[in-house]
Amino acid sequence: MGENRARRGELESAELAREVVNAISERKGADILMLDIRPVSLIADYFVICSGVNERHLKAIIEEVTRRLDEAGVNPLHTEGVPSSGWVILDYNSVIVHIFAPAERQYYSLERLWSDAKVVVKMQ
Repeated sequence: MGENRARRGELESAELAREVVNAISERKGADILMLDIRPVSLIADYFVICSGVNERHLKAIIEEVTRRLDEAGVNPLHTEGVPSSGWVILDYNSVIVHIFAPAERQYYSLERLWSDAKVVVKMQ
């Protein structure tokens, strides 16, 4: 835990995931889902999944998440994708954020792939 905590700054993984959920909610992200994947995977503690209605909305969600976490002293280890692709991943080590356009979210269906994970937050 010490190494992961140092990478994340002062936020614990659950607090970090909830801050991500709050940032997404602030920008009116749709179908927000926070999954506790600890019992089923070693890649992270939580997935946060959401949708935006278009490229501009995806960009606004990404900017809000990164701004809030940056203010908390937490930077992503890795970022993949761009809003125009319909899927952006922000990897915060213990929390992985998936921001989708509706078609890509339906296509990849992460909720189905990770159906054994515990749902912590579900906001429509």
